[in-house]
Amino acid sequence: MNRHNATAAREVRLLARSGALTGPTANLAPGFVQANLAILPRDLAGDFLLFCQRNPKPCPLVGVSEAGDPMLPVLAEDLDIRRDVPRYRVWENGDLVAEPTDLEPYWRDDLVTFAIGCSFSFEDAMLAAGLPVRHIEQGCNVPMYRTSIQTQPAGPFAGPLVVSMRPLLPAQAIRAVQVTSLLPAVHGAPVHLGDPAMIGIDDIAKPDYGDPVSIREGEMPVFWACGVTPQSVIAHARPDFCITHAPGHMLVTDLLNRDLSLL
Repeated sequence: MNRHNATAAREVRLLARSGALTGPTANLAPGFVQANLAILPRDLAGDFLLFCQRNPKPCPLVGVSEAGDPMLPVLAEDLDIRRDVPRYRVWENGDLVAEPTDLEPYWRDDLVTFAIGCSFSFEDAMLAAGLPVRHIEQGCNVPMYRTSIQTQPAGPFAGPLVVSMRPLLPAQAIRAVQVTSLLPAVHGAPVHLGDPAMIGIDDIAKPDYGDPVSIREGEMPVFWACGVTPQSVIAHARPDFCITHAPGHMLVTDLLNRDLSLL
């Protein structure tokens, strides 16, 4: 992977590491791959790896660590998974118990980090194609919803697909399908366009994660598989202990989005 001129990505990680950045990472370090996180004890890592392999749309893996190693050199040379994400979520028996900005007090030598491709990467391609991204326009977090679509289970991991939503005019939606289908490593093409009720979303104005955004006259909601899916799956599996990123608060890597394109 090409990591030339990764200064912008490293600066975002250093801001998170210092505690200066605690908010969402949308549109930070444009051009660089951002990743969702699932950090699990080693005894669950095999099942979770299989879950990701069976569900590549919501869980496209871009990196996996050695047990207990907070570094992921495949993603960046200067990276400490314990401190380089703006905000984390700590779970015990499926319940959210903390949202720290530093994992040092929680780190264990049996933890395996899974880095999962993020929709923020394909948003870079959408913007380059002249397509609007409403939550960036409005300065908020992307809206995300649990759906009635079930993932393919693996071991204790099962549950509903989570999707992220961006409103687009019909012609823009067609173009967005073309653009994002070239990026399967960061969720690829949408999984649904139009009526939210068809995928079990009762109220588009009330996302399960993130913030609501305006849908203007003539626009339709367009839904992509989302890397927050592991959080709903983990809540279902109720492992004794695990860590995820806080929704919208991603790991910024030194990988370039263009390196993930099929073109």
